[in-house]
Amino acid sequence: MIGKQKILIVDDDENIAELISLYLTKECFDTKIVYNGEDALASFDSYQPNLILLDLMLPGIDGYQVCREIRARASTPIIMLSAKGEVFDKVLGLELGADDYIMKPFDSKEMVARVRAVLRRYQPAKAEPSEKDKTKCVEYDGLVINLTNYSVLCDGQHVEMPPKELELLYCLASSPNQVFTREQLLDRIWGYEYVGDTRTVDVHIKRLREKIKDHPHWSLSTVWGIGYKFETK
Repeated sequence: MIGKQKILIVDDDENIAELISLYLTKECFDTKIVYNGEDALASFDSYQPNLILLDLMLPGIDGYQVCREIRARASTPIIMLSAKGEVFDKVLGLELGADDYIMKPFDSKEMVARVRAVLRRYQPAKAEPSEKDKTKCVEYDGLVINLTNYSVLCDGQHVEMPPKELELLYCLASSPNQVFTREQLLDRIWGYEYVGDTRTVDVHIKRLREKIKDHPHWSLSTVWGIGYKFETK
């Protein structure tokens, strides 16, 4: 039997944390609640969650720092939680590696849907890809991007990256030399319902360039005033 997917809930408001846990448990997820950043980091190692729901305003180590430390060692999906009225820099959260964010108070169905969507994008394939699925893999000299099992190999080394980064890289690399506007990429990768702005794309491109250095035969290129392209030479 396949085990339940595990969600680590990090929120210092016990009522909200319990409510989130209740909603997710009803949807057949396994949950664990912690109330501060220190316990979040400890539980990440012991509980090994499939996804983290991370409040920003935590006692001690705040959500930004927790996100930074977890992202430094793993690509586990992170959804940030922020109450309306709190200062929440969405771009900073994305730069640190968050995959999505939810503003409180939130609708329970939306929260569950976002959790499922992020997990669905991240979930690696368990079986060998079919011939149809193999089309979801692009290869260049020194670079293999596989959307089937969400993996990237650069110069033979596995590169850890959150789902959105990988999807953005795949989108560009699967259409070499095609120029995409920021709006097109935002719509393709984040979807029409996404409430962020085009800086989100810039942040993810910046992070990709830090992980995937330009190659003599290909590069992630900026087309000034328009957007980006995966340029082959």
